[in-house]
Amino acid sequence: MPTPVPNAFATGRNPQNAVVAVTEGLMRQLSTQEVEAVLAHEISHVKNRDVSVMTIASFFATVASFIVQNFFFISMGQDRENRGAGVLIYFVSLLVYLISFFLIRALSRYREYSADRGAAFLTGSPWMLSSALKKISGTMKRVPEQDLRQAEGMNAFYILPALTGDTFAELLSTHPSLEKRLAYLRKLEREMRG
Repeated sequence: MPTPVPNAFATGRNPQNAVVAVTEGLMRQLSTQEVEAVLAHEISHVKNRDVSVMTIASFFATVASFIVQNFFFISMGQDRENRGAGVLIYFVSLLVYLISFFLIRALSRYREYSADRGAAFLTGSPWMLSSALKKISGTMKRVPEQDLRQAEGMNAFYILPALTGDTFAELLSTHPSLEKRLAYLRKLEREMRG
């Protein structure tokens, strides 16, 4: 992909119809072994069918979001006696959406750890993925925020999110923090050596 932002992602409904993409920025910045580790991470997403898992997991949130966003248009045609049921449906949908929102992000963070684990075992070198993540993160900090905002819509797909924030933002993030991922990869390295 022609962008200086170093990143990669996998997409596709199943392994037979999957695509792994890397940016020019990633190819320029990382060593061959680090690129292999990033590709192994993305291939793990494909192998684990993460795009399908996340799509299915998002179904209820999508339906609830549709109801919440369109509630006022849907309820305008109802008579006063039926509005109470409409309001109840609205609040239940809002609750389902909010709960689903946080659960989907937690599931996404779990899938990232799983892909990190897959990459560690595919390459036999979790430290290469750690090194790649550090380089990508360091470069992201130097990329102008305007450029990162343009890429923010793809955060769920990227190996590292384009923009990161504070602790509350981590709860909303599709990816674990860099620090937590590095600690997890160090743990995997100890397991593999021991």
